[in-house]
Amino acid sequence: MTTEDISGAAPGADSAGVRDRAVVRVGGLRKEYGDTVALDGVSLEIGAGEAVAVMGPSGCGKSTLLNMIAGLDRPSAGSVHVHGEDLGGMSETALALFRRRRVGMIFQFFNLIDDLPAIDNVALAAQLTGTPARQARRRALELLNELGIADRQNVYPAALSGGERQRVAVARALMNRPALLLADEPTGALDSHAGEQVMDLLIDLNELGQTLLLVTHDQRLATRCAGRLVTMADGRITGERTLERSA
Repeated sequence: MTTEDISGAAPGADSAGVRDRAVVRVGGLRKEYGDTVALDGVSLEIGAGEAVAVMGPSGCGKSTLLNMIAGLDRPSAGSVHVHGEDLGGMSETALALFRRRRVGMIFQFFNLIDDLPAIDNVALAAQLTGTPARQARRRALELLNELGIADRQNVYPAALSGGERQRVAVARALMNRPALLLADEPTGALDSHAGEQVMDLLIDLNELGQTLLLVTHDQRLATRCAGRLVTMADGRITGERTLERSA
């Protein structure tokens, strides 16, 4: 799989320069749900090509932070910029288009469409941005091939293993060459073997230049896949450190 396949960057681009550019800038982020404060003054920056893991106990605000960066929810205060775009100034229609074009999302429970085969689950992501069906299916097949499951292209999700379903979900997330790949507990519904395969895949994607933000409870996932760990508690960032990837 090439750098262009992953992020749309030209092969041979200056990797040091790419990594200096911020893909995510979050400033003073606050989110309230009634009397509950889910995020309380969170600021975070993620450079292009980084892999960052966010960890913390349930209810600490990490999934809320992910939703804000994805444009799935709006903050009560503060700002979110992704790939130079201010999400706060966008209409709901513009946010939906932004998500389709700029952000790839991987979920714990795959979120595939049950009545579409694998190739159409992947191709749909591009068709929703206006890509012709034939072109979308061609790229979908290329991604499924790169991820080692092209032979399962016509199989429906119910007949795929958990690891295969997550690979289809990863292909779908990469379909529009997103600036940012978001993963919410991407190995949480997998057995240990499939989980290891998905971890290896995320590492490979990041090494090819894909910017990655992981939300997880899994210490092993964080230390294997990320170069920086951010910890949260009670809606705030409580710590941050550089990681050396474990084997």
